[in-house]
Amino acid sequence: MAKVSKTKKTKKKTKREWDEGLPALNRNAAGIDVGSAEHYVAVPGGRDPEPVQTFGSFTADLHRMAQWLKACGIETVVMQATGVYWIALFQILESYGLQVNVVNARHTKTLPGRKTDVLECQWLQKLHTFGLLNNSFRPTEEIQVLRTYLRQRENLVAASSTCIQHMQKTLTQMNVQLANVISDISGVTGMAILRAIVAGERDPDRLSAFKHGRVRASRREIARSLEGNWREELLFVLEQSLELYDLYVLKIAVCDQRIERHLKTMTAKTEPERSSDPAALPASKQEPRLTQGPPVPHYGSRPDEGRRPASADCADHHFRGRCGHEPLENREAVCLLVGAVSRQPD
Repeated sequence: MAKVSKTKKTKKKTKREWDEGLPALNRNAAGIDVGSAEHYVAVPGGRDPEPVQTFGSFTADLHRMAQWLKACGIETVVMQATGVYWIALFQILESYGLQVNVVNARHTKTLPGRKTDVLECQWLQKLHTFGLLNNSFRPTEEIQVLRTYLRQRENLVAASSTCIQHMQKTLTQMNVQLANVISDISGVTGMAILRAIVAGERDPDRLSAFKHGRVRASRREIARSLEGNWREELLFVLEQSLELYDLYVLKIAVCDQRIERHLKTMTAKTEPERSSDPAALPASKQEPRLTQGPPVPHYGSRPDEGRRPASADCADHHFRGRCGHEPLENREAVCLLVGAVSRQPD
């Protein structure tokens, strides 16, 4: 019996001292458990009578946390990527000269050892002391700004597409089968007809007069598709959806201007050999910029050319959904700038 008890004690001791023999790579390390309202911070023992403290999420609290860490002699800090709550904390701690590391939460769960008897911030501090955590990629400031603009643009494009779906659904409920004769109700013909309907026009023959010359369907086919039951409540929904669509298109244009202005301020890390003719440079060496000219067809400038194959519609929708309202003239250069950003924690 004594032998069995000794074996159990040996195993228990092994679990407790799993980190023995590991060199301490970051002796001045702190761990932070990020939350929405409170942040728990742990520093090495002996740096403060209370090595674990709690700070609020207000800006003044974050500055007080940074000052406390500097007073404790902390040089590097580690935190997990928790939603977007870590971003403001990251920026403030970095402004105080601290080396801030953002790690993936999955990396801390796969390491050996017990952390049930300590706080999360103490566990992070311990792992970072022994160099067992990998810092996540974080792009430069100018790329972060560009990514914010591009994400906002993507949200606006998705919202405008939702408005088109609402208009399509409303037309179907009124049995107006316009989508069966033209490829896209947001094209030149479709938008002209929708605006006329909202303005009060109900005559199918007059509505079909808005047909663009490149539309394959005849005026007779379009007029037959526009014979529906004009319900007042559905016309109200159609009107509001069209107004929201126009608002999103306007906001997308403003966002495009802001993106182009920011792209002009970005400087390349390595200056290429400039030619007297910029067009003679390879596409990857040219300055990324948005094309000038009419808006993309998806937002009401393309004449509808009748029904296309489903594969073509899907491919066109994928291109517009990924690239947005106005195509990039040099997509490769911008993709190189923001492609790796998706690997950064949010």
